[in-house]
Amino acid sequence: MSPREPARLGFTQYLTNHKMPQVAPQLDHLVIAARTLTDAVDWCVETLGVVPGPGGSHPLMGTHNRLIPIGSAGYPSAYLELIAIDPSATPTKSSDDARWFDLDDANLQERLLKHGPQLIHWVARVDDLTLALQICNQHRVDIGGAVTASRPTPEGILSWQISIRGDGALQIDGVMPTLISWGATHPTNAMNDLGVSLTHVDLQHPEASRLNALWRDLGAQQDSFITSEAGINVQLTTPKGLVTLSS
Repeated sequence: MSPREPARLGFTQYLTNHKMPQVAPQLDHLVIAARTLTDAVDWCVETLGVVPGPGGSHPLMGTHNRLIPIGSAGYPSAYLELIAIDPSATPTKSSDDARWFDLDDANLQERLLKHGPQLIHWVARVDDLTLALQICNQHRVDIGGAVTASRPTPEGILSWQISIRGDGALQIDGVMPTLISWGATHPTNAMNDLGVSLTHVDLQHPEASRLNALWRDLGAQQDSFITSEAGINVQLTTPKGLVTLSS
């Protein structure tokens, strides 16, 4: 018996004793970071040919956003999140913790200042976030713990659980997604169609085999990651035609 077999046997027993998520993780939304929401709106009009719909504020993190539905047959209920630090807000999170999506990172903010808003990350939704994070930890992928968050909307409070690390750092070059589990309502239910849809996604990383093994234990039936230089590449159908975004 090899030294690794007991650990693997323990993981197999763990999966036997716990129910797997009912469905594989699905792409929930793409994250576009910006220095300001004004920058985000200008970028959106110039790049996609649409004015983004309303979003809201995140008291926990001191951020705010604008949203665009991009759902399609291949990516149901997907949307684009344009997010920035809200300079008028004081986060309710611990002062020792960083904001999500690496927004406190000085290098990222410098890139946004020089090059404008850009695709930095993606978020995948799961049925059971607690179980999904336990499986991630079994694969030695630490994307943080499950944190409950919410924001007010005209329809009422929108609530969710999301994986957040205390340092806010994106993992595996941002190609490993943040995981989210929504409450009773998904935000796309209140979004107006703006004529933008997601047609294709490439998730690339030198450690693709490691990520694919994790994804299959999370319920995926096929590989989702490609072995290549790290990056996320997406294609969108927009009023300006086919648009490609890359992280």
